[in-house]
Amino acid sequence: MSQFLSISRAARLVGVTRTALQKKIKDGELASFDGTVTPDDLLRVYPQTQFEDNSEYERITQIKEKAFGKRVFERALPDKEVLAARIADLSKQLAEVDARLKRYDELLQKLSDKLGESVSRHGQEVRAALEDFRDWLTAQLDQGVLEIGEPNPLAARDNVLRVMAAHVQVQPSGHEFFLEGHDTLLEAALRAGVAFDYGCSNGNCGRCKARVVSGQIKKVRSHDFHISEPEIAQGYLLMCSNTAVSDVVLEAQVAGGVQDIPFQQVATKVKSIEPLGADHLLLHLQTPRTHRLRFLAGQHATLHIGKSLSADLPIASCPCDERNLHFHVRRLPGNVFSDYVFGKLKPHDTIDLEGPQGEFILSEKSARPLIFIAFDDGFAPLKSLIEHAMALETGNLMHLYWIASSLDNVYLPNIGRAWSDALDEFRFTPMVVGMDLGNLHERHDERLHHVLQGVVNDHPDLLGSDIYLAGPEIVVTIAERYFLAQGLPKTRVFAGIVG
Repeated sequence: MSQFLSISRAARLVGVTRTALQKKIKDGELASFDGTVTPDDLLRVYPQTQFEDNSEYERITQIKEKAFGKRVFERALPDKEVLAARIADLSKQLAEVDARLKRYDELLQKLSDKLGESVSRHGQEVRAALEDFRDWLTAQLDQGVLEIGEPNPLAARDNVLRVMAAHVQVQPSGHEFFLEGHDTLLEAALRAGVAFDYGCSNGNCGRCKARVVSGQIKKVRSHDFHISEPEIAQGYLLMCSNTAVSDVVLEAQVAGGVQDIPFQQVATKVKSIEPLGADHLLLHLQTPRTHRLRFLAGQHATLHIGKSLSADLPIASCPCDERNLHFHVRRLPGNVFSDYVFGKLKPHDTIDLEGPQGEFILSEKSARPLIFIAFDDGFAPLKSLIEHAMALETGNLMHLYWIASSLDNVYLPNIGRAWSDALDEFRFTPMVVGMDLGNLHERHDERLHHVLQGVVNDHPDLLGSDIYLAGPEIVVTIAERYFLAQGLPKTRVFAGIVG
């Protein structure tokens, strides 16, 4: 049994984020050894009464399950062969520990006998010292020094976790994630927000090829893409067609920015159309299983209905569920695309999609607090960014401000409240300013500055934060200038134009 736990596994055991655990280590509250911690140290910092409570991990998981539309039952257990292999591996480790303990017991008994033999061969002073040591050792053995005693509940819980989920590390990016249930390596990675290259997701294109550095994998589906024998010998496989049996280290490329995401054309079907208040609706598109849209959170796409209707809209869903794409459509009387979507579009209709476009994406390596400010329809790309941050389980403090022209423009207030209720690190502040944020005049600047000053007042550590602004160009431009004037560097103020 492993004496040390990786940071990711330890965080999951006690139900906190990796960032929270790393802060404990940085502050000297938790000892770390080459990026690992011991179960005993972990239990000391997070006692029994804490990790048995409804944990942060469970709350995040519930949000992700609801957002991604994946039934929990389908992901509850791995298939029987994988489960049997993990249990067999755990049994082997237990047998090794049992054998080692027996050897220790034998060794200590031999040591006691050896001391007895040595007593008679030395002078009086040495004999006295040896007799004292032998008596102490005998007393320790009589007291059951090798008895197990009270087991560490975290160590026991870790054993269960090793059976239920495999831990996957990615080189050279350093990403890591857990693979649960029947997921393939690719599915688990995407759900965890890891942007691997992929195309068809069914073994035809070969773009999700990766190399297994260590660990045991299992092929769960055949694929048409040919991998040469030399590559197979080196450990190459398709992530869409394999799952992890044990903990695994993979060598694969992860998208580092928009330049790594290709332009795509996908024919989608309308899955559903749901009203969001009086003047907005949720357009749910679904891609074919063999042709999914690869994108980064915060990007947008162009939707084509027939040959004459089109609109450029931010993607309002997380890349972790790449088949199901959400768009928020505003009612704009006289706009032919809006009129058609609100009046004639129906489920199962075809919408051709092109994209993705845009550089308004999350700075994933930042550990700073994240301040999201949505102006009216700017909530759509921010929703994608927030859900992606949740999938990554970064642990960053997050505060969402939804600044709206009118109350109707806060068209999804419940989701912000749900995030705030479920996550300790999340705050939600809706605000109605009573002026058209898409058509501001110079006389409105002072009123808007007053609203933005409220954000500054809420965050005394503003200069240590990242700010994401999204909405109509005029208000985003004013807000960007305002925060830059507060002393924030341009590299930490991100602006996305919507509308």
